[in-house]
Amino acid sequence: MARAATHPRGTPSPRTPPVRTARCRAPRRRAGGSATLPLELRLRELVAEVGPRWLAVVGITAYRIAFASPRAVVGPQQLRLGATRVWALPNPSGLNAHWPLPAMVSEFARLRVAAAAAAEDA
Repeated sequence: MARAATHPRGTPSPRTPPVRTARCRAPRRRAGGSATLPLELRLRELVAEVGPRWLAVVGITAYRIAFASPRAVVGPQQLRLGATRVWALPNPSGLNAHWPLPAMVSEFARLRVAAAAAAEDA
């Protein structure tokens, strides 16, 4: 997170205002907060360390950028990180007008059902 500068009256104010993912430049988004490791590499390392069955990426734009997959759609992805399956979900932000609440709930439920079915098969 950006360090806060102090306003003349002592109130912290951010040097860099928060920006929606869709409005950031790709290098900033891909940096994932680190100048040395791209987000995809950091995610791969974390997934290898933790070993989850599923990785849910919240925000299709975030998924597209992190994994350099500009045509990805919401739902299960072909990409696997080792044995970990990947699912891209819509961003639940109130700014996301493309996904009404019932459709968003349905997509999150699809992931839950798929994860439960995979757990039964394991």
